[in-house]
Amino acid sequence: MAFASEPERVMAVACPARSERSDERLLLDYRSKADAAAFEELVHRYERELYSYLRRYLVDAAMAEDAFQATFLQVHLKCGQFEEGRKFRPWLYTVATNQAIDAQRRNRRHRLPSLDRRGNLADGSESGSLADALVSREPEADANLLKQEQRHWARAAVRRLPETLRKVVLLVSYQGLKYREAAEALGIPVGTVKSRLHAAVEKLNEDWNQTRCVEHD
Repeated sequence: MAFASEPERVMAVACPARSERSDERLLLDYRSKADAAAFEELVHRYERELYSYLRRYLVDAAMAEDAFQATFLQVHLKCGQFEEGRKFRPWLYTVATNQAIDAQRRNRRHRLPSLDRRGNLADGSESGSLADALVSREPEADANLLKQEQRHWARAAVRRLPETLRKVVLLVSYQGLKYREAAEALGIPVGTVKSRLHAAVEKLNEDWNQTRCVEHD
């Protein structure tokens, strides 16, 4: 059985496997050492998550792919602006959101996908989908019957939300960003994230109640 030499063991300790390096360390290594493998690792870590976010934001698969590529191009171009001590994930979502907005402006498309996915709130607890939140005030038996109907209804209703509310919904309810991460990604205070998410749920709940009243007239 072959054993690693002392220099190799020292090297292994000094340079941990790529999978053990934090996102922040990978980006800093790419910036300072031109470590292409570190950049590739970042892309690999976020390719599914970030593409999923962009796909939901933009709906169109080709637009989402273009925005994904543009996002990491901007990561490459702007890595020198990344400050040590900052978290990479919310910074990445800031870049991705800006690319998605640019794509929407170019294509004049303003659509939003399903709200069926569940996400994590700032306190670490799992939040229900917005559809679940909307039916939470209904009697239990009715809520079970309404859930499927309301999920379909929410797809259309949420498109009418102001853009500021829609962005918070995507980052918190879809991507599971903590409030402070969403705040950093959007460049707004944490309190504003909370108030906008609350406003989105209240607005959808109001619209839902109005829809139910019309149906029962």
